[in-house]
Amino acid sequence: MNGTGRFITLEGAEGAGKSTSLAFVHRFLGARGIDALVTREPGGTPLAEEIRTVLLAPRDERVDALAETLLIFAARAQHFATVIEPALQSGRWVLCDRFTDSTFAYQGGGRGVPTALLEALAAQVHHDRWPHLTLYLDAPTDVALERIRGREHDRFERQPEEFFERARAVFRQRAQEHERIVQIDAGQGHGGVRRDIERALERFLAAP
Repeated sequence: MNGTGRFITLEGAEGAGKSTSLAFVHRFLGARGIDALVTREPGGTPLAEEIRTVLLAPRDERVDALAETLLIFAARAQHFATVIEPALQSGRWVLCDRFTDSTFAYQGGGRGVPTALLEALAAQVHHDRWPHLTLYLDAPTDVALERIRGREHDRFERQPEEFFERARAVFRQRAQEHERIVQIDAGQGHGGVRRDIERALERFLAAP
């Protein structure tokens, strides 16, 4: 893999421990001489961060599922074109908190946006570029929601439990369908999560 940028993403519901795991992955790679660019979605550029603020802000107005999806892909288009792809083309590794798998889970599974539309938008925005490795942190919905119970919730975190169950079902389905997605049991303790992530990364680094 020397000299070639690699794209690693972390996926999972709120409360699954993505932020902690992202920091662990960054340290793991850094200890092996890989200075990965850390970014997030929606966001990652000034314009995309503005769209993120719009998307996450609680509001009285009902947000149409298609409008929400288009905003997410608008932020992704800017992020991918100006940050992710240039970094990968230059040989740098990119470590991203969420990418299009989240859109299939949240907008597809959670909102009911047709898969064919999501696939078409993904093809337009990032073409055939998908992560080389995706770590999906899978936790039971009730466990994940309990972990975030004490904090102020954004618009997505305020969705009913059924929404997250539908999203989780899509995440798990995609993990079965795509070899690049490694499912990590995020319901276990932090030590077990780190151990499983480390094993997944070691396998990835050892691959030709």
